[in-house]
Amino acid sequence: MQQTSMNNTNRPPYGIIAILMIGAFIAFLNNTLLNIALPSIMTDLHVDASTVQWLTTGFMLVNGVLIPTTAFLIQKYSVRYLFIVAMGLFTLGTILAGMAPVFSVLLTGRMLQASGSAILMPLLMNVMLVSFPVEKRGTAMGVFGLILMGAPAIGPTLSGWLIEHYDWRMLFHFVTPIAVSVLLLGVFLLKDKKVKPNIRLDLFSVLLSSLGFGGLLYGFSSAGSKGWDSPLVYGTIIIGVISLVWFILRQQSKEKPMLNFTIFQYPMFALSSAISMVITMAMFSGMILLPIYVQNLRGISPLDAGLMMLPGAIVMALMSPITGRLFDKYGGRVLAITGLTITVVTSYFLSQLTFETSYTHLTWLYTIRMFGMSMVFMPVSTNGLNQLPPRFYPHGTAMNNTLQQVSGAIGTALLITIMTNRTESMTKALGEEAMRNLGANPTEEALTAMQQQVVMQATLEGINFAFLISVFIATVALVLAFFIKRAKQAEDPLEKSEESDGVRVQAEAKLAENN
Repeated sequence: MQQTSMNNTNRPPYGIIAILMIGAFIAFLNNTLLNIALPSIMTDLHVDASTVQWLTTGFMLVNGVLIPTTAFLIQKYSVRYLFIVAMGLFTLGTILAGMAPVFSVLLTGRMLQASGSAILMPLLMNVMLVSFPVEKRGTAMGVFGLILMGAPAIGPTLSGWLIEHYDWRMLFHFVTPIAVSVLLLGVFLLKDKKVKPNIRLDLFSVLLSSLGFGGLLYGFSSAGSKGWDSPLVYGTIIIGVISLVWFILRQQSKEKPMLNFTIFQYPMFALSSAISMVITMAMFSGMILLPIYVQNLRGISPLDAGLMMLPGAIVMALMSPITGRLFDKYGGRVLAITGLTITVVTSYFLSQLTFETSYTHLTWLYTIRMFGMSMVFMPVSTNGLNQLPPRFYPHGTAMNNTLQQVSGAIGTALLITIMTNRTESMTKALGEEAMRNLGANPTEEALTAMQQQVVMQATLEGINFAFLISVFIATVALVLAFFIKRAKQAEDPLEKSEESDGVRVQAEAKLAENN
């Protein structure tokens, strides 16, 4: 295996890591800035909700297509080259989006941003894995978690303030000079070189991967708005599944696969992937359902809704380095079980929401829930990656990021569908009961008031039921957490084979010499 220059020194390349972290922070911050601006963009560019959602869906699709290729890119090119390309694409997309006169230009800029950020995340994780020994990796990944969680913590609040005082384009103008500065830092300060290995990108595998992961992401992310009976939804999911199966079979038959699925033969990595997917689905319940509850049912402003979630995001960010140190000391099992227990309990309390639930109570519940989740994500994924031989690090990081994208889309679609179906059934049941209570000849005012009350009560029941389902989803992750063991780096079968071949050759040479 070809190594970058950073692998050959005992001291981690802190300069490279710092530059990568700043770049990743800007990319993550940008992801959370745009959500609150969507209504303003709809008004200014004269597009409807289904069209503007492509700014989110398109970003997810580009990630789904590009992230599986990052394993190949990390093996093929140097950190310097990949960072400059990724940050260059992100910066170009930011400038283009900030100047966008029409929606199509804005969407193009957004997708360029996505292509850059899709490379940055796996690249940074891979550098962290090869730079730190297993016993110090938890602390290092904890600092990385601080960057990962810190950006979403300040994103919604900063976005709300900028939208309140400036045009939505300021979200991109604000990021542009920082992105340009980080790009220049990379150009002048990153010096690592790499001997390019003789591997080529299998274009047919890229096509299958794009159809597979892209089809699943688009199908599931569209199910909430279009419905499961839409041919576009089930058609893209079917195409995605067929392409993905074909992609996996093709990778297993190749000597140098684009994305190596044999990493799932390492039990701790397979277990960590399963737990991460399940907990990602559970996490989306809070991120999706709570804003619907506080804004649509309680009339709380978007800025106040963002402020309600701010303490939870800050706690999650601040806990990352602490959790990393605890992981190095105690391993992932204790942390995961503790964190998931907190997640299950708080998710249950969130399934008991009423119209009288106080703002303070919601803030505390969400904050404690995020505190619990802070003990799960980084320790579990780091423990899984620790078991992989170094040759598989690019494949492990690419696989983790891809599965999180897919599970996020599935979780969103699943919970929105559950909420919608429950709301519809409760609207019918509550409406029939309310009509019986109104009597034979209700006034138009009484009928309108009754309908509004029924819709709000049914929506609340739908949200509570979806939260209750997330309790069961988190419980699955909790059960799986009991099987976690502290991972030790497994022997690389390729190196073992080469070593035994070397021993055999030496033995034959010695025998020939004696004869």
